[in-house]
Amino acid sequence: MRLLPFDYAVRNLGRSRLRLALSVLGSALVVLLVIAAGGFVRGMDRALRATGDELNVLVMGIGSEESVERSEIGAATGSLLEASISGIRARSGVAYISPEVHVMLPVAAGPSGERHGHALLRGITPAATLVHSNVTLTEGRWPQPGADEVMVGRMAATTIGLREHDLAVGAQLRIDNRPWTIVGRFAAPGTVLDAEVWVPLADLMTATKRETISCVVLTLEPGEAEFADIAAFALMRPDLELSAMPEREYYDQLAAFFGPIRAVAWITAALIAVGGLFGGLNTMYAAFASRARELGTLQSLGFRRGAIIASLVQESSLATAAGALAACAAGTLLLDGVGVRFSAGAFALVVDTTIVLIGLASGIALGLVGALPPAWRCLRMPIPIALKSM
Repeated sequence: MRLLPFDYAVRNLGRSRLRLALSVLGSALVVLLVIAAGGFVRGMDRALRATGDELNVLVMGIGSEESVERSEIGAATGSLLEASISGIRARSGVAYISPEVHVMLPVAAGPSGERHGHALLRGITPAATLVHSNVTLTEGRWPQPGADEVMVGRMAATTIGLREHDLAVGAQLRIDNRPWTIVGRFAAPGTVLDAEVWVPLADLMTATKRETISCVVLTLEPGEAEFADIAAFALMRPDLELSAMPEREYYDQLAAFFGPIRAVAWITAALIAVGGLFGGLNTMYAAFASRARELGTLQSLGFRRGAIIASLVQESSLATAAGALAACAAGTLLLDGVGVRFSAGAFALVVDTTIVLIGLASGIALGLVGALPPAWRCLRMPIPIALKSM
């Protein structure tokens, strides 16, 4: 089958600059939305699955396995675990056991507390730096107990809905209707810890008027202890009402819980793409119908319908591919790393190679699928009628 020259399709792109601009812009918008949806899904999934250490075990209250914020266990649980189980990692005699309180509370910033939101607060002791090894201090210092001091994660402002300077070192954050001084900032890149506010455990327990903690996070020494040892302790002490779970499994479970939200993001992007496809079908049909005489002439010159369709698809795909490339560049520059809030904290959109390839594929698919039906419909016209058309 004799094909039309490739430059024939290229030259035809410039015949109607308005149509070309609409095709490129429409493709770019659809692909940008696909990239945004993909970045949302990839960012949420990566943040949740990257949180937690495979050697860490989360000990919480029975029935709270889906949300540690609802958990309540005795404040002495950490000491009981240390005394009862051998094989817990230790450094210089300090066990890797971190009793913690996890709670979502309203907070406010600004001179009169006019800017407010909700923050995920984690009550911690110095042992938290041992079990959460991916947390690093980036500015300031660690908060001291009894001084109404806190430290904030790199993405805490996104979670709360505040501006970055509201959470600068030295600024004040109102918690429990009293000011707390921000003395440090930390980073835990790619995890949900990056969006938390950390408070000394005793201070947070006093502020929330509670005598219990939410959980104990401990690190096992490989070869000396197993998760089964912690699970057995929880079963042997029914009076403590404890449940043990590997920390990585807890966050994997949380990622599965948010699965429907990720599915909705993809479905929304697909619906938008379908809408863009129908718009492209109308545009392409109008464009090809106005060239009926030209298409009839090509057939009379001996070019088969398949060759003409291939040229029209090339023309359409070039326009949509240009829009897709522009959208991929914009998505990489503007969307990658943008913070997004959700109920478990915040995460950054991730526009990686896979997401860019998905965007490019969707743009090319728009050109391919959007050109085939209009092209075939126009070429079904008998050649004599096509040659007489205006």
